[in-house]
Amino acid sequence: MDDSPAGHAHWFDDDAGPVVRPYAMTRGRTSHAEQHRLDLIALVVAEPAADDPAWDLTLSPEHAHILELCRERPQSVAELAAELDLPIGVVRVLIGDLVDDELVHVTRPVPPAELPDESILREVIDGLRAL
Repeated sequence: MDDSPAGHAHWFDDDAGPVVRPYAMTRGRTSHAEQHRLDLIALVVAEPAADDPAWDLTLSPEHAHILELCRERPQSVAELAAELDLPIGVVRVLIGDLVDDELVHVTRPVPPAELPDESILREVIDGLRAL
C-alpha cells in the first residue's frame, strides 16, 4: 500500500491503473444457471429492450460494454471474452445476467449430432433431380 502526498491510500499500480478482480464483477459467482448452454461459439444478440437508455444507468460497466458490442452485431461468447479481456467464466456469468434481464438472447449452434447425415442429403438431392 502506497500513501500519496494527499494522504490517500493506493491499492493499485499506477502504470496498470485500478485493479478489480474478475470475480468481484460477478459478486463471487463462478457459474450461472444458463452457463451450460453458453458454448464458446454461441452468438449473443442484443434485444430491442437493450436500447432503453435507463439500462445504462443501472448496469455495471462490463454489462454495458457487452450490450454495446452486441448492439453493433451479434458476438460469440469467445469474441466477447477477448474484447473485454476477461476470463470466459466471468463473461458467461455476465451474459447470463443479461439473459435474465431479457436484454440479450443467445443463439446456440446446432450440435453436430443433430445435423443431418451427408448421405441423406445426397439422397434427397438425387431424388429431386430425378423429378
